[in-house]
Amino acid sequence: MHMKRFLFIGILLAILAVTGCGTSGKEFNEVLYDSIENGHTTKEEMESMFGQPFKKGVQNGKEIWVYEHNKYRLIGQDTSKDLVVTFDRSGVVETHQFMSSQATSQ
Repeated sequence: MHMKRFLFIGILLAILAVTGCGTSGKEFNEVLYDSIENGHTTKEEMESMFGQPFKKGVQNGKEIWVYEHNKYRLIGQDTSKDLVVTFDRSGVVETHQFMSSQATSQ
């Protein structure tokens, strides 16, 4: 009886190790990053390209949107990507920045 239990637990742990991962944030298409233009791209255009941001807030009196997606793995390397966009008072992109744990092809 104990041997079957150990075998079952061993198989369960092996399955979790192979498939075990988690995510946080919301997937977004980082390829569209080059389409963002400071001083031109509006909130509506950002939402059209990337959807609703994962987080919204205010930084130094300016509205900020954060697009974020993280994958956590038991085996292998975790990955993350973040797009941070700051808007001026009229709702136009003032600054934007993309960060990723993966090497880019640019």
